[in-house]
Amino acid sequence: MTDTNLAQAIEAVNESSAYDTNIKFLLADKQILARILKYAVQEFKDMTIEDIMSNIGEDIEIGTKPLDAGLSNMGRVNTSNTEDNIPGEGKVFFDIRFTAYHKETEMKFLINLEAQRSSDPGKLGYHLENRIIFYLARMISAQKQTEFYHSDYDNLKKVRSIWLCLDNNEDGDSVEEISLNTNTVFGNRKKQYDIDLMRGIIINIRSGETVRDSQNTLISMLEKLLSKASVEEKKRILTEEYGMIMTTELEGRMQTMCNWSEAIKEINYKEGMKEGMKEGIEKGIEKGIEKGIEKERFNAIERMIQAGATKGQIISFGYTEKEFAEVESILCTNA
Repeated sequence: MTDTNLAQAIEAVNESSAYDTNIKFLLADKQILARILKYAVQEFKDMTIEDIMSNIGEDIEIGTKPLDAGLSNMGRVNTSNTEDNIPGEGKVFFDIRFTAYHKETEMKFLINLEAQRSSDPGKLGYHLENRIIFYLARMISAQKQTEFYHSDYDNLKKVRSIWLCLDNNEDGDSVEEISLNTNTVFGNRKKQYDIDLMRGIIINIRSGETVRDSQNTLISMLEKLLSKASVEEKKRILTEEYGMIMTTELEGRMQTMCNWSEAIKEINYKEGMKEGMKEGIEKGIEKGIEKGIEKERFNAIERMIQAGATKGQIISFGYTEKEFAEVESILCTNA
């Protein structure tokens, strides 16, 4: 299929704008985060969901935490730590970042959660494992002057980078871990310090619509949460099977995601249908689809405003100041 301007616009919306933002907002719900921690992070496996939720900090950041050196402390830039800031690459942001506390040990964890559409090196241009190691390293190095000072390296907080990979085949549901290990390669040293400071966790979710339920509780829940099922069906499953409480916010996030799933499905269908049509008809279809995209973007902005998101937060998710102003004007008119 010809890579038209419309196809490129659809790809931009599909890959990096409202749909991805809605997935992030959905995953950032504390009920979801608590279950991810319980079933993916070893230290939390014996805690109840309620205890984990109460021990998740209020500092959940969605798509707003810079990754590059000198930017990870939000406004505090030290010339001493900018050496690995590569010119021309721009800012890189974490999807979701928050803190969590282990109830018994009172240990603080710094958590990063990413939703990854593809883990295929051929599509990414790199191996995902290397990117995870980079993220873990930045989460460690960014702690200087925030979590510890001077040479107090024993006060480093443990970091966990959790990646949800959404493109696996029918038999591809699995959980992998990346961690540091110490090995004595010479001599007979008996006492070794536990260096479990950083760990990457890859949760492989299957993309098929007819796959059987995974034997892994977390993967099964996430596959249903991110499926193309209706909001009502998701609400029933998450309530009856996983004991979640359907808050207004959680319902709204699921509805928004389902709306975008349907919009993208319709856009892709229309893009295929216009192949071979005359130029005038093709332009008409393109204009209609663009209007549909614009409407969904406006709807997403409206839902975020009603949920209490600030102008700065909304613009950071890929929307423009003009779109925000238009939606705000409509809401004021209808008030």
